[in-house]
Amino acid sequence: MENKATSKEKKFTSYQIFIIAILAILQFSIILDFMVLSPLGAQLMKELTISTKQFGWVVSAYAFSAGASGLLAAGFADKFDRKKLLLFFYAGFIIGTLFCGMAPDYQSLLAARVVTGIFGGVIGSIGFAIITDLFPMEVRGQVMGFVQMAFASSQILGIPVGLYLANHLGWHSPFLMIVGISILIWIAVFIYMQPIDAHLRIRSDKNPFLHLVHTVSQPEYLKAFASTALLATGGFMLMPFGSAFSVHNLGLSLDDLPMIYMVTGVCAMIAGPVVGKVSDKIGKYRMFCIGSAISSVMIFIYCHLGITPLWTVIPINVILFVGISSRMISSSALVSAVPLPQDRGAFMGVNSSIQQISGGIASAVAGLIVVQKSKDAPLEHYDILSYVVIGSILVTVAMMYMIHLYVTQKVVTTQVPKPAL
Repeated sequence: MENKATSKEKKFTSYQIFIIAILAILQFSIILDFMVLSPLGAQLMKELTISTKQFGWVVSAYAFSAGASGLLAAGFADKFDRKKLLLFFYAGFIIGTLFCGMAPDYQSLLAARVVTGIFGGVIGSIGFAIITDLFPMEVRGQVMGFVQMAFASSQILGIPVGLYLANHLGWHSPFLMIVGISILIWIAVFIYMQPIDAHLRIRSDKNPFLHLVHTVSQPEYLKAFASTALLATGGFMLMPFGSAFSVHNLGLSLDDLPMIYMVTGVCAMIAGPVVGKVSDKIGKYRMFCIGSAISSVMIFIYCHLGITPLWTVIPINVILFVGISSRMISSSALVSAVPLPQDRGAFMGVNSSIQQISGGIASAVAGLIVVQKSKDAPLEHYDILSYVVIGSILVTVAMMYMIHLYVTQKVVTTQVPKPAL
């Protein structure tokens, strides 16, 4: 009988704490680079004189290139020292972000987002592999919880600061801020992170392309990939035009946006761990359904708002974000149980790429649905956008039910009866 008490009492070493912290901060920079585009939307469309469709492509460019590069790199991720791989791709990410901070026009910004996505899209899967290599399963959930807090932190710290800089120094400044932070992170990884190459000592003659083909051809895996594609629809459709909708439709000022993102981020940091614990108690799929119901109701309300005071917009945003977070946390836990151990790395790489690519498609489609007739005019057809997003949520609920049945059956089938004591 395993001694579970000792695993629960296990403490992290100082080096492990450093790894957790550096991966969380690194993830913070990657997420912030992507997230900061949404609140800059109103300013970018006005200063670059671009349409909602063109701005949708700016967001999609990163997602498409990130998805493609992640998919291509999935088969080769286990062929190199993870530290060297991380340094290489993170350096490319820094260069791409620097190009964003120097872009003089729409075409240059679009090209810079492609470069940033090519390198940034691989970093998440490298970080996941590092966590898997360095931390045993009994503490891996805690580690992932700390690292995932980077998403909320980007809203609390990064986006408000980025908006403040953009409002006072221009839209280029948030990207230059990210470059400065990222250079410090790169130096810390280079100096303090030890080589992570134990996987290289495991002899494997498996062709990476054949392994990739095997992974994407499994029926149960395909169901999970399809669910992931639809899961990305809601956030990627609503997020790109969030700031423009707030300014032109809700009647808020650019100075109000940092407060919205900061309050929402603080609530997200509090709600995330709570949602995780509740989903463990009541079941991942049940939590997913609850989150989907909350998200659907709040999306309908939000997308049909007119001129609305700040004190009303903030709680609506908070509840909406909690609903979306509930869906993402519970679905991620459920989908992670789908792959077999020998397919886990490739599965996660492909799953991440599909999320990026489907998100890019969603952003592009949203850019086609939403219309702005002049620079300061309200966004039109946002109600239609809500119907599309809610429809995708309902379909995903049905698809996740099939995954729930598969995972439940898999656990029952593979469970080994405990010997009588």
